[in-house]
Amino acid sequence: MNKKIQAKKEITLDDLALMVAKGFNEVNEKMDNGFKNVTERLDKVETDVQTLKTDVTEIKLTVNNIKADLNKKVDKIDHNTLTYQVERLEKKFA
Repeated sequence: MNKKIQAKKEITLDDLALMVAKGFNEVNEKMDNGFKNVTERLDKVETDVQTLKTDVTEIKLTVNNIKADLNKKVDKIDHNTLTYQVERLEKKFA
């Protein structure tokens, strides 16, 4: 039992301070790397979101153009139908 006590090394305040500083430095390095990774991932997400916004804007424009084209076609069909009905009425009552 006496040998165990003798084998222990006394730690000075300076040694303890160095160990604590080393531990803090390691933690800081890990945190810095973690923040760097998160920042890179967020940058990628922001780029992806911007791309999606651009795509959605283009899709909205395309949909609006399709709606306008459909409305024109419906108006033309309605116009042709009404013209035909007027012609039939004119023939019937003329």
